[in-house]
Amino acid sequence: MKHHVTKARGAGWDRLTNGELLNAAEAPGFDLLVTTDKNMRYQQNLSGRVISIVVLGNSQWRTAVNHVEAITAAVDDATPGSYAEIDIPLPLKKPFTRS
Repeated sequence: MKHHVTKARGAGWDRLTNGELLNAAEAPGFDLLVTTDKNMRYQQNLSGRVISIVVLGNSQWRTAVNHVEAITAAVDDATPGSYAEIDIPLPLKKPFTRS
């Protein structure tokens, strides 16, 4: 399945609030929003919405890129008004050692 990706900044949506962002995305026919905003679940009622939301558990691309299969599966499985979170833990920090 192919997907068309548009960045919020590129569409001029980067300063919109969550509700405004969902409305702006639904208007031209977008059916999915990928975000890192874990609070959107509590701030927005998705019932009756066409758009679905997939939340990434980490906004660092260098970490998220290791979870592309899970992200793709969540995107492919999304249905109108659905919400899914992908757990993307931060990488473990190397222990500090003194030399």
